[in-house]
Amino acid sequence: MKIFLCGDVMLGRGIDQIQMQSAPPQIHEDYLKDARTYVKLAESESGHIPRNVSANYVWGEALNVFKQRKPDIKIINLETAMTLSESYFPKGINYRMHPANVSILEEAGIDVCALANNHILDWGVQGMRDTITSLESADILFAGAGKDKDEAQAPAVIETKEGRVLIFSLAHILSGVPEEWGATDLKPGVFFISNFNQHTVNEIAALIKRYKQKKDLVVLSIHWGSNWGHDIPADHREFAHALIARAGVHILFGHSSHHPRKVEVYNGCPIFYGCGDFINDYEGIKSHKEFRGDLVLAYFVDVQIFPYKLNSINLDCLMLKHFQLVRPPLKDVKWMFNTINEVSEGYKAQLTS
Repeated sequence: MKIFLCGDVMLGRGIDQIQMQSAPPQIHEDYLKDARTYVKLAESESGHIPRNVSANYVWGEALNVFKQRKPDIKIINLETAMTLSESYFPKGINYRMHPANVSILEEAGIDVCALANNHILDWGVQGMRDTITSLESADILFAGAGKDKDEAQAPAVIETKEGRVLIFSLAHILSGVPEEWGATDLKPGVFFISNFNQHTVNEIAALIKRYKQKKDLVVLSIHWGSNWGHDIPADHREFAHALIARAGVHILFGHSSHHPRKVEVYNGCPIFYGCGDFINDYEGIKSHKEFRGDLVLAYFVDVQIFPYKLNSINLDCLMLKHFQLVRPPLKDVKWMFNTINEVSEGYKAQLTS
């Protein structure tokens, strides 16, 4: 069983504005009020970006990588609401895309979207509901958000000939998720946690036990941590280890950071502390250039479901240019290779260009 994972897929704002259909361009940021400005910023950095692009445009070379790697399941963190709602949450940055652009996900054959993150409710509960409706219309599974706590905490379930794969999705407060976004028995929202203590581990372990059958593979998506830097706080690492050792997680799929972070193999299980961004409209933004946010990673995890065994982890390095994933120069691939190997533990990156 080969599983594709990637970090934040942000298809709103500038990305949305170059599609054949797009949401109204008005945004509510301190410095910019029109999403089309992000297109102009990117063009000032890299040159002309086409308009009215096809639904597969943004994936670019990633589509060839998929053909080469042939993953059985593709899982992403979708960091954009698909909605025309105008009820934005006043948090400074609000991502949305036109619901018709769910076709972008269909073109890439995405199977599951993790929704527990700090942008799924940017346009209110209606925006979240519209997103879920769009995913359901495209037969794309989701986890991490819903009409109440039970739905938000329920896993996406994929049946395969090798066994079932359960994908849970949760978000931690330090990734910028407002506490009021947490789903309750009576209120829609996301699967939200506020700490990494033993009580939280026990609750997640009990939740997984409720759904897990003997031969299931468990993937836990977690939106956590800061945006920049390679340091992993001790409580993050202890929490990750506990989720594997005590809660039965086989693959910990972490994201929120804008660049790839450490990969660790613990008790034979991969921990991706931060998969970085995969698609965004940050091309013209010049801050934190030292972390090379323009370089992204596609993660391919090859496992035996039962009895569980990690066979391999393969990474492919791509670059965001003109709002499209392209092949980077070899020197940039080597830079990413060296960076991941410097910070990782129990894993040696084998990157391809």
